[in-house]
Amino acid sequence: MVSVKTATVASSADRPNAAEALATLAHDDMRRVDALILERLDSHVELIPELARYLIEAGGKRVRPMITVAAANMIGCTDIAPLKLAAAVEFIHTATLLHDDVVDESGMRRGKAAANLVWGNASSVLVGDFLFARSFSLMVEAGSMRALGVLSDAASTIAEGEVRQLSAVKDVGVSVETYMQIIDAKTAALFAAAAQVSGIVADRPQAEEAALETYGRELGLAFQLVDDALDYSGASAKLGKSTGDDFREGKVTLPVALAIAAASSEEAGFWNRVIAQGDQVEGDFDRAIRLVNAHGALAATVNQARNHARRAREALTVFPANKWRTALEDLADFVVDRAY
Repeated sequence: MVSVKTATVASSADRPNAAEALATLAHDDMRRVDALILERLDSHVELIPELARYLIEAGGKRVRPMITVAAANMIGCTDIAPLKLAAAVEFIHTATLLHDDVVDESGMRRGKAAANLVWGNASSVLVGDFLFARSFSLMVEAGSMRALGVLSDAASTIAEGEVRQLSAVKDVGVSVETYMQIIDAKTAALFAAAAQVSGIVADRPQAEEAALETYGRELGLAFQLVDDALDYSGASAKLGKSTGDDFREGKVTLPVALAIAAASSEEAGFWNRVIAQGDQVEGDFDRAIRLVNAHGALAATVNQARNHARRAREALTVFPANKWRTALEDLADFVVDRAY
């Protein structure tokens, strides 16, 4: 089995983990964000904080709220508003994870059994709804109608992306363009909003606000494309979730779309059976891995992620150089060769 990291990504052993470096830099602000999150999880219905904490405290990187915090510090905004928006971003993200795991019937999330397997689908969906409601309360408290508009638009865009992806399940005709539109909605939209809202509450010029939005969107696209590739690498420990889930669910992600486009007639029949018909037997996933490697689809996916990461870095050049900008630039590089 060929590893994505071994085959297509340069070793990062000789440099620090940029996500951890950013977490260290943002430690004090993120403690305040975490305090807000725990405070807003409080409910007299015991199941709500219990289930939500199960996922929130499971060791996620908190990349999205850290982007909000880091962007605010980069442009010199030390107000409480970005911290409240960062907590809102994490609530939106966690709510979508709870809902996604129900839809996808996932068995693992952040290295633990998915919450819906522990408490059931109904509880997971309803607690996700509670977190969405809490996120909107925090947005209102931040005191910016524009920031509220950006994050609420992102929440609806995520839902649209998920529905569009669900509609495309088992469709071997999904094009690269269509798939990029799906991940732009379901993943990149929240990254973009997480960065942009700091520029909004700091009342920065339109050019800077747009640069933050671009940074987040390009970073989010790179992030999702790497996840797509890792799902066919067999590296479940790196993902903290079950690998092969996309394959078993009949999702045509970029590696598969590229492999199908280059497939022989016999290979096309294989993809039609395992994806369109959902007729999968033991050994099919291993063969799928061999095919995406044979056609260079994993390498192409990671290369595309690298291009988006480069655009994310370039978007930050409008800002003066400082430690926060450096940390965000390094994060863009890191998402390409990360090992979660």
